[in-house]
Amino acid sequence: MELNVIQKICVYALPILFAITVHEAAHGYVAKYFGDLTADRMGRISLNPLKHIDPFGTILLPALTVMLGGILFGWAKPVPVNFANLRNPKKDMLWVAAAGPAANFVMAIFWALMIKLSIDMPETIAYPLALMGNAGVTINIVLMVLNLLPLPPLDGGRIAVSLLPHDLAQPFAQIERYGFIILIALLFTGVLGKILMPVIGLVNSLIFGLLG
Repeated sequence: MELNVIQKICVYALPILFAITVHEAAHGYVAKYFGDLTADRMGRISLNPLKHIDPFGTILLPALTVMLGGILFGWAKPVPVNFANLRNPKKDMLWVAAAGPAANFVMAIFWALMIKLSIDMPETIAYPLALMGNAGVTINIVLMVLNLLPLPPLDGGRIAVSLLPHDLAQPFAQIERYGFIILIALLFTGVLGKILMPVIGLVNSLIFGLLG
């Protein structure tokens, strides 16, 4: 059954809020673990979605992409991290950056489990839960794969900076000032979808394969 716009928003709203909230909180928590208390002092290590919502990037843009049928795209207010405060800034940057995508992977597994649980439930509960579960899996895999692109300021870009030798890491990090422009250009030219879709499909198959 094809969902109308209101139904799509109802199905996707909760998974999107959880996806961005836990992603950002994970960054802050791991940063705190490795010595940076910036996010903690600003109250950003929180599962309260209101702490992380960007009106355009978290609500309007994802809603438009869902309604138009394109690849889900959006962002939250980044959790502030002062990498200089980390005990070993270059090394620990990897774990702080990887925490967000890792949280999305765990949430994708959670929503996949909800789909499996819905099979044995009454139809009035099973159908909406399966729809929401499917949305949750999709959203979290997309956010994980998107954020792992090796493009600063995305998490994958920061992971790359952490792994590259110093003489390459510094010039690579300078791309960050143009990163968002590059990302938008990739999105509107269709290149971003061509890069992400095969990986998204692979991760989706892996998750449901693990769950049998």
